[in-house]
Amino acid sequence: MTTSSSPRAATRWAVPLVVTAVIGVAACAPAAPPAPAAPPTTTAAAAPGQTSGLTCDGAGVDPTATIRYGSERLVKAPLDRVWDLQTDVERYPTWQTAVSTIERLDGDRPLQPGSQFRWTTPIPATPATPATTLTVTSSLQQVEKESCLRWTGPAVGTGLNIDEGTHVWTFTPADGGVLVRTEETWTGAQVEADVPLATSALGAGLETWLDELTTAAEGPAPR
Repeated sequence: MTTSSSPRAATRWAVPLVVTAVIGVAACAPAAPPAPAAPPTTTAAAAPGQTSGLTCDGAGVDPTATIRYGSERLVKAPLDRVWDLQTDVERYPTWQTAVSTIERLDGDRPLQPGSQFRWTTPIPATPATPATTLTVTSSLQQVEKESCLRWTGPAVGTGLNIDEGTHVWTFTPADGGVLVRTEETWTGAQVEADVPLATSALGAGLETWLDELTTAAEGPAPR
């Protein structure tokens, strides 16, 4: 769904496209006992803003997208705590300032391929568009426990539309904690009208997300 407001102005916002959309999902029931899980296939993450070729279960971000951003943090916390924070999506508003509301659409089972949830985030006004609320309906495509996540889909608000976002996260044990890497791409006519501006917005959101995940994971455990 595309609105009639200025494509360039409509991209003047900075928010992470966390997890997104209702798209086909992968089945994950093996016919035989699985072999020991291999670590997610990745290349070494580059400097902030550069893409790093992350994958989860062999799938990565959109290779044709012109809007892309990647970054990483060494989080000084146990892997299970970092993973729990990232996958307990209903608690996102308690540590992510960009998430206003969130609801699971598939019950309270652990996240798996096909899991869906819907969340909202406020978007400030621009010279050409009013303040709005962006609504994201999210669907997990790949999940490897305590190893990686991948999700895809659109985000829609008044005067703003991202047709497709693809987001990969990997979690690798490292000396002193967990190396958290992330990479994301966006596509759509509105955001592609100004690729540098949209990339800056995407990057600002991802850097904030990594910072807030680090703070939450390294801070006192919730009571």
